[in-house]
Amino acid sequence: MKNLSPFTGFACMVAALALCSCLAAVAQSAATVFTAGAAYPGGGNPAEAGPSLESGFSPSNGADAPGTGGPGDASETMAALPAAPEPALAGGNPQREGVPWAAEWHQQPFSRLGLGADVSLLGIGIKAATPLNQYFDARGLINFFGYTSGRFEVDGFNINADIHMASAAAAMDLYPYNSMWRISGGLMFFNGNKLSTTADIVPGTSFSLSGVTYYSATADPVTGSATLGLNTIKAEPMVSFGFGRFVPHSNRHWSFPSEFGAVYMGAPTLTVTTSGTVCTDKAQTNCSSISDTGNPVGEAFNTNLQGQLAKWRNALNKVQFYPIFSFSAMYSFGIR
Repeated sequence: MKNLSPFTGFACMVAALALCSCLAAVAQSAATVFTAGAAYPGGGNPAEAGPSLESGFSPSNGADAPGTGGPGDASETMAALPAAPEPALAGGNPQREGVPWAAEWHQQPFSRLGLGADVSLLGIGIKAATPLNQYFDARGLINFFGYTSGRFEVDGFNINADIHMASAAAAMDLYPYNSMWRISGGLMFFNGNKLSTTADIVPGTSFSLSGVTYYSATADPVTGSATLGLNTIKAEPMVSFGFGRFVPHSNRHWSFPSEFGAVYMGAPTLTVTTSGTVCTDKAQTNCSSISDTGNPVGEAFNTNLQGQLAKWRNALNKVQFYPIFSFSAMYSFGIR
């Protein structure tokens, strides 16, 4: 027996290690079963948890009555189940806070309205915009401005100037690749833009037409008016580009878009009318009424006036595009 004692001690140690391993495995299995029982009362297949909710007791412990606090209690079962997701908002636009601009955003047509204003070479602008989809917006524009300078004198000419700006247009805005950059095309269907002046020439003041010098008569000074029309073409096309959305494709309210482009308005029109008496010498010995085309002085004056107008109109023919340059402040809100 003494010879066997070392082997016996070694065997005992092996047995002790095996027993510890078995106990650890049993403890782990028990923890797994307990966790599964908490998520699915009664353990086993989660599909079998349904009857325990309806009957009010757990199959793992049939002795527990509903409401007694046992494992089969239905209130504990309901508390262990995850909460149901919030129902989606009916209609309108979902929340889009902190989403990159390049992200896909399927905004409903006419779901938001943006209203804003700007100051440009077309005057004070009021505009409205609404989304059509994630790439296109529709926009309407109204511009107006009026200014009368009052009477002022320049080199013997007493002048009154008047600026009258009024226009209305519609445009379609395209945002390529759902970006912040914009390309726009539209139509100015109303254009009442024009500049007009009236002037009277101080008696005895000289002026030149087509290289010929004339003098305003003392008894009947020369007066005239001129109108520069910026509306030759009706329904004028317009093209522009810019940065920023007139209606943010999110739930933000404010935006500050920019726009640069041009309106094709055709060559401006120039109309001039004159009246009074002109003289060819400072002593006013050779004079004629402007309306008297039978008088050599009056006839020569009208011929020279038309020649000068032809030069001015030829220069205006090179200016057929009116620039668009604006920065807008827009406020947007949901309308459905």
